Amino acid sequence: MSTVAHPPCGLYRTTQPLEGIPAGRLVYFHNHGDPGAGIYLPSGWSLNRARWHERGNTVPGPEWSSTLAPLPPEGLYRVRETFFCCSQRCREFPTDAMVQLGYDGEGTAILFVPEWTPQGLGFPERGARLDAGQLQHLALLHVAASAQAPAGPTHLLH
Repeated sequence: MSTVAHPPCGLYRTTQPLEGIPAGRLVYFHNHGDPGAGIYLPSGWSLNRARWHERGNTVPGPEWSSTLAPLPPEGLYRVRETFFCCSQRCREFPTDAMVQLGYDGEGTAILFVPEWTPQGLGFPERGARLDAGQLQHLALLHVAASAQAPAGPTHLLH
């Protein structure tokens, strides 16, 4: 009997292929359900957040799901200390800036910088890709959601 357990529900990058899904893909992992734990691919993006297919792929077991690489949740973050997006220093993110974290289909982190507009806070469609390891400079902000807010990935089966 295996002592390996499924990881928690959340965002991950695949490191092993599964039924036509290659390694290196952004997925939402759901650790319970019928017929069992599974991964879901993005169906698209809205406001820089992934939307998920309603049907996923069942994983063969906890040994496979334990190979998933965890990713921080999409959302708004505070920059804890100034850093640059990459080694080329294309974009600087200053301390205490508010940023939105999203991902592309390969699970690469993208930061979007919200801007004040005449209509209120706006979120750009383009962001800066981050080198691996840069997420350590971010602290998740807790933002209230209205009843009309788009559902997060947990709407799948929870």
